[in-house]
Amino acid sequence: MKTPRPLARASAVTALATAAALLPATAWAATPSWAPVDTAAVHPGVQTHTNGAQCTSNFVYSNGTDVFLGQAAHCSGTGGSTETNGCSAGSLPIGTPVEITGASKPGTLVYNSWLTMQSRHEADANTCQYNDLALVKVDPADVSKVNPSLPFWGGPTGVNTTGTKQLGTVLSYGNSELRGGITQLSPKQGTSLGDTGGGWSHTVLTVTPGIPGDSGSGFLDRDGNALGVLSTLNLLPQPGTNGVGDLSRELAYANAHGGLGTVQLVPGTAKFRGPLI
Repeated sequence: MKTPRPLARASAVTALATAAALLPATAWAATPSWAPVDTAAVHPGVQTHTNGAQCTSNFVYSNGTDVFLGQAAHCSGTGGSTETNGCSAGSLPIGTPVEITGASKPGTLVYNSWLTMQSRHEADANTCQYNDLALVKVDPADVSKVNPSLPFWGGPTGVNTTGTKQLGTVLSYGNSELRGGITQLSPKQGTSLGDTGGGWSHTVLTVTPGIPGDSGSGFLDRDGNALGVLSTLNLLPQPGTNGVGDLSRELAYANAHGGLGTVQLVPGTAKFRGPLI
C-alpha cells in the first residue's frame, strides 16, 4: 500500500480570514430513494483509494443531479507530507479515478479545493492552509447502493455553521487500513479545543487521535451536525490533536468556485444517536 498522505501539519493561527458565505443548517431538501442503511454498500466512512493512497470518506453530497462522496483534498496530493498548503501543494488532476469500497466502479474526482485555489490564485492565508475538501462523483451504476448515514452515530442532521467552543463534544468515524479492519476502533468521541485559522479549522482531541488513513473522515458536533473534515495530525503546540477543516466554509468555497452547481450535504436516514456520555 502506498503510504497515505499523512495527517501532518503543525497547528498554526494566522491573520483574519476573509468572510465566507456559510451554508444553512438544513441540508439537501430533496428526498431520493437511498439504499437501506443496514445493507448500503457505499456510505460515509467507507475507504477511498486515490492512486494507491487510502483515505476515509466523510459525507454524501448532491447537486440535485449527481451524488458525491467527500474526501480530503490532500488524499490526491502528489507531494510530501510537509506540503500541506493547498495553494502550493501538488495534486492529481480532476478526472482522476478514485476507488470506493463497496462500489462496483471507480468514482471520479470532480472537485479538489487545492486545484481550485491554485487556479484562482487564492491569497488568503487561512483559506490556503485549511481548505481541504474534495468531491468524488459516484458512478451512476452505484448510486442505488448509497446511504448517507454515518456508521455507528447516525446523522448527519445538517451542517454546523457556528463553529465549536472549548470542550465542546465532537464525534467521528475513522476507517484507516492501519486498524486492520477492527471496526470497533472506528467510532471516536472527543472534545474541541477551539477554532483556529479564523474559523477555517477546529482543533480536536479524541480518545485515540486520527491516524494516516483516517484522512478525510467526517466530524459531527454533539447535535449531529456535520462540523468538518479530518485534515491533519497536529505536531505543535498540542501533539496528538487533529485539525478538522470547517465544512461550512469548505462547501461555500466549492459552491462559489467549483462549477458543480449548488452542492449540499445529504442528511442521514438513520437517526442521530448522540454522544455516548
